[in-house]
Amino acid sequence: MDYLPAKWLHILSSTVLFGTGIGTAFYLLVASLSRDVGLTAGVTRWVVRADWLFTVTTAVLQPLTGWWLMQLAGFPATARWLQWSIGLYVLAMACWLPVVWLQMRLRDVAAQALRDGVPLPPPYWRYFRWWCALGVPALGAFLAIFWLMVAKPA
Repeated sequence: MDYLPAKWLHILSSTVLFGTGIGTAFYLLVASLSRDVGLTAGVTRWVVRADWLFTVTTAVLQPLTGWWLMQLAGFPATARWLQWSIGLYVLAMACWLPVVWLQMRLRDVAAQALRDGVPLPPPYWRYFRWWCALGVPALGAFLAIFWLMVAKPA
């Protein structure tokens, strides 16, 4: 009886987590590459807000609902697909934590550039390169987790 609500919460929170990540990454990438300081300052402000509102809550819900599902379905913690999923989730979160800090720096630097009426300065682009570099393994990890959750390979 609890399995369907647990599965629904797990799928919904994974969708919000992944969707927010892809959506905010797309907008931050496009805004930054436009080099439009006003656009970038606005987008980075909203990306940080979205991360705190959606990503933090779903990042907490994912392991909780995953553990709940594991208990309800009787999946052993030793199942390789579960171990890989957990490891990849830890990797994705290890990438995401510095990304949150980087996004706050990007927001602050862009806001300052907008106030000063200058282009995005070199520190913005340094933070941006790190943001991109950390986003690639996080994206790959989440894609692999989705595959593992659906396929549950032996």
